[in-house]
Amino acid sequence: MKLIQILKVAVIPVLTLLSLFSASNKALADYLTSQGSGGNSRYELWSTDDNNHYYLKIWSSEASPNSEPYYTSRAFTSTREALIYFDCKYAGKDLPECPNVQ
Repeated sequence: MKLIQILKVAVIPVLTLLSLFSASNKALADYLTSQGSGGNSRYELWSTDDNNHYYLKIWSSEASPNSEPYYTSRAFTSTREALIYFDCKYAGKDLPECPNVQ
């Protein structure tokens, strides 16, 4: 009987903590926000799960859909900022915001 009580007191809390940690790690994942193309490139816009940062994965428009991106951008603070960056740098659009893109 003592062994069962020890297991309840020691093992169950440890298993509970482990399951909570593993669940929180699974919840922290980036997710695809949108995708599109312009010029000779296509992109996927990804967001961190807290929606505080966005980044672009960019491919040549001729690249296989399953290939690795040839460029993954730095983090942006908004989807607008990320898409302006793509439009200016890869799609060849001449927007008023474009001179700030490097």
